[in-house]
Amino acid sequence: MLSRRDLFTSAVCVAAFRNETLDIVAKLIEKAERNPSLAAEDEDFWFQIQQAFDLDRNVVNFNNGGCSPAPRIVEDALKRQIDYSNKAPSYYMWQQLEPEVESVRRRLAALFGCNSEEIALTRNASESLEICLLGIDLKPGDEILTTNLDYPRMITTIQQRERREGVKMVQVSPPHVPKTPKDLYDAFEAGLTPKTKLILVSHVSFMNGQIFPVKMVCELGRKHGIPVIVDGAHAFAQFPFQQKDLACDFYGTSLHKWLTAPMGTGFLHVNKSKIGDLWPMMAAGPTQTNDIRKFEEIGTHPAANHNAIAEAITFHEMIGGERKAARFRYLRKRWTDRLAGLSKVHFHTNLNHEHSCAITTVEIEGIKPGDLGSWLLTKHGIYVTSIGGPGFNGIRVTPNVYSTITEIDRFAAALEIAAKQGI
Repeated sequence: MLSRRDLFTSAVCVAAFRNETLDIVAKLIEKAERNPSLAAEDEDFWFQIQQAFDLDRNVVNFNNGGCSPAPRIVEDALKRQIDYSNKAPSYYMWQQLEPEVESVRRRLAALFGCNSEEIALTRNASESLEICLLGIDLKPGDEILTTNLDYPRMITTIQQRERREGVKMVQVSPPHVPKTPKDLYDAFEAGLTPKTKLILVSHVSFMNGQIFPVKMVCELGRKHGIPVIVDGAHAFAQFPFQQKDLACDFYGTSLHKWLTAPMGTGFLHVNKSKIGDLWPMMAAGPTQTNDIRKFEEIGTHPAANHNAIAEAITFHEMIGGERKAARFRYLRKRWTDRLAGLSKVHFHTNLNHEHSCAITTVEIEGIKPGDLGSWLLTKHGIYVTSIGGPGFNGIRVTPNVYSTITEIDRFAAALEIAAKQGI
């Protein structure tokens, strides 16, 4: 297995950085490995990571939970393969570049900790999850159990099945800031009925970054013979975990958020024993019934997008999942600690490490989230997204590995003004 230093000195990672930073980063990688607990606060290390991105620093993007920019090496790979494909698409793209998806499949499987024959490359989490939500056979009257903290597109998908097939959606209301993971589990258990035939659970809620006890919910489903679909759109590559930590059979995620892969990339994990019973959204022949690739039958598409995922994986591995999560929590603590004593500031995220990582939703009492977001953008050049949840509202704040301490402090100072003086 490659060490972090081996990963760094590979051609892929070398290309991510400008030439003058290579020796600096090599030394900092060694230093970070000797002192991993201190790496989150090592600004020399993170400064060099920041240099791997070509960004417009006039706008502070704190909506990486929506879509993150990719590092330079990913952009370069994407552009290079698009240019190469265009020279003779039917030959270069289909015959030379498309087969490289198998290498990407193997590397994603290794990162997720599953068999490569259980990973389908998709365009995003929505596509992955809709394959599952629409592809599992149900009968009129069957119930799909989910929560009121789930993503609107997934709710819309279930509602379409309600209109078309007569199934029923049951939404439970777990606390959005729970005291323990069991509080979330209990909501699912209480929502079960003899008619429950499918469960949808978010690994991380898009509304406030709450990490759900996925393994407990999957075991609950297995106990009652109910398939569980896991929405991992906001989880994969934000903090370290593997499939065995979740015990899930169905997992869908986007890769253009925390993995910093090209926009419009994702994957679907389906346990090998479950592939045959899951219908693809686009038709596949009977010879593909048990082949994970049947979920990739979408017609002509660029090979460049999914091939460039490989460079994003290498970049992620070079940083290290534990170090990355520690950095996210360090950045979050820097601004939440500064605001915690202000009476008008309300956090709608449990800030304990067990419950959240990079994503935080915060409210300034008396200011509408949309107005606060507009003020942050127009007056301070900071971009966030507004969240309206069941019983709470706020702005969702999501920095990434390229975010700087200066940007974090600038954001905190702006929210102090809002909380003390208004906007």
